[in-house]
Amino acid sequence: MSRIMNRVGLSFLLMVAVSSAMLAQNPISPEGVYIADPSARVGKDGKMYIYGSLDVDPGQYCSDHYHVLSSKNLSDWTLHRNSFKSEMTLYAPDMMMKGRTYFLYYDDPQGREWVATSLRPAGPFKGGVQIDGPQGIDPNVFIDDDGQVYYFWGQFSAKGARMNPDMKTIDKNSMVDGIVTEKEHYFHEGGFVFKRGRYYYFTYADISRQGRPTCIGYSMSTSPLGPYEYKGVIVDNDGCDPAVWNNHGSVVEFNGQWYVLYHRSTSGSVSIRKACIEPIEFREDGTIKEVEMTSQGAAGPLDARALIQARRMCLTSGNARVCGEPGNPVHEIVSQAKDGDKIAFKYLDFGSTTPKKFTAWVRGGNGGKIHLLLDQSFYGPRFSVEIPDVKGWQEVTCNIPPEAGLQGVHAIWLAFSVPGSGTLDLDWFRFE
Repeated sequence: MSRIMNRVGLSFLLMVAVSSAMLAQNPISPEGVYIADPSARVGKDGKMYIYGSLDVDPGQYCSDHYHVLSSKNLSDWTLHRNSFKSEMTLYAPDMMMKGRTYFLYYDDPQGREWVATSLRPAGPFKGGVQIDGPQGIDPNVFIDDDGQVYYFWGQFSAKGARMNPDMKTIDKNSMVDGIVTEKEHYFHEGGFVFKRGRYYYFTYADISRQGRPTCIGYSMSTSPLGPYEYKGVIVDNDGCDPAVWNNHGSVVEFNGQWYVLYHRSTSGSVSIRKACIEPIEFREDGTIKEVEMTSQGAAGPLDARALIQARRMCLTSGNARVCGEPGNPVHEIVSQAKDGDKIAFKYLDFGSTTPKKFTAWVRGGNGGKIHLLLDQSFYGPRFSVEIPDVKGWQEVTCNIPPEAGLQGVHAIWLAFSVPGSGTLDLDWFRFE
């Protein structure tokens, strides 16, 4: 009974902390909140603001309202609820500031594109007006160094045009189709344009791998409307969830460091997704080095001796997925892990000494084992913890052998052994 009470108290404290401040580790969307298609902008106040779709139903993409995330340091995130609401489904948005006004661009299932305004970056945004001309999805706005505004949209073939000074209409005579295409540039949807130095970058959901748009890819040009040349992948979210299908994001500079924003699927659903962030690097020729999905995100490695929430996993194989706990959907766990499944956490810092004990909070009626593997998951386990055949949640623990080599910074994999057709759930673990 005391262990149950301890767990309830721990979960409550974690949810209270998340409601006000969210650590930078991925995902950056708070527990129980599924923000996808993140478009990142830096406001006049120096904060990063993230605008994205809000997923609420495993059976469909998006919803009829938006939330906004903001942070002054990428370590503490504030959730601004209901920044915009509508009577129709709202697909992936973008936001651009001009003067004192913040313009929120969005589209609906009929392919109509709209703009609403606010005097504050987190809204509330009001007065949606349809933009005459664009017909498609995923609006994006870019302001060049000379002050000229460009509007981009489309799926399979990206379109763009100069925008008029009112930020609500486009110059139809300047419209260009096929700026990037699926055939030549692997463009699927979700275009986002930025500039660094002399180069313009068109980033988007890239369909070059797995036959699905799991990547954020990019093309480069010396002109905002092209022509663009395909350059490769920035981040690939394949492996984040058994049902992962798409990706959508943005690239932004914040306090001298560049970041890619993207989303990961959760809950075994293509349409329940969470925003994530990774730092990126540019080569001397302006191309971008591909980065991997991590648990640490914009921060350094996770402290191995702190409580590690299982929802921080960045890779999964088999059936295991992050999802809301049944009966308590705002609390996310790793659920339905079957025999042979593995999940990864990148990266943990163990310091200079090997911890002595491993503890985890698990649930599964058939018993089993959790094996810890280090770095490459095909190496043998460093140790294993037994899970008794007990219904409901239980705390399991084991001693860590000194030769386990848990020192310094490592990726860790947890591999599950489960008898028969049983499954295991994992809430958290820690090293002591």
